[in-house]
Amino acid sequence: MDLEARSLQPNVKAVILAKLREYKSDLNNLKSEHKRLASANSNQAARDDLLESGMADAMSVSANQRGRLMMSTERLNESSDRIKESRRTMLETEELGVSILQDLHQQRQSLLHANDTVFLLLKVPYRLHLLTGKFEGKDERKRLMRKGGRKNK
Repeated sequence: MDLEARSLQPNVKAVILAKLREYKSDLNNLKSEHKRLASANSNQAARDDLLESGMADAMSVSANQRGRLMMSTERLNESSDRIKESRRTMLETEELGVSILQDLHQQRQSLLHANDTVFLLLKVPYRLHLLTGKFEGKDERKRLMRKGGRKNK
């Protein structure tokens, strides 16, 4: 086109060459804008690809975290159950201990009462001696002391 415009008459040639330069400038501007948009689109496409792969990674990570969270929750529930069972066992053991201590207390009271009874029985002959001047229960008292208050079979 440039060559054809140069071969025209001088009065038309100047106008056409000016328009031709304007069109070339517009063409160059459009080409640069096209390149810029195309590179932006390719950057956007690359960005979208990265985001999609990132989203896939995020979903994978999210699923992995969800699985670990579920395992942790299950272990926590199992530990809670074991603690509840241990607490129940502890309470049962405590009740049994209290019952044993009560039984031992009753047995102690019974032994103390038996000891007091034996002691009183041993003192009766001695007191009779003090009252009558005779001490006939000395042998009986020794026999009871040797047996420890046990009865004959």
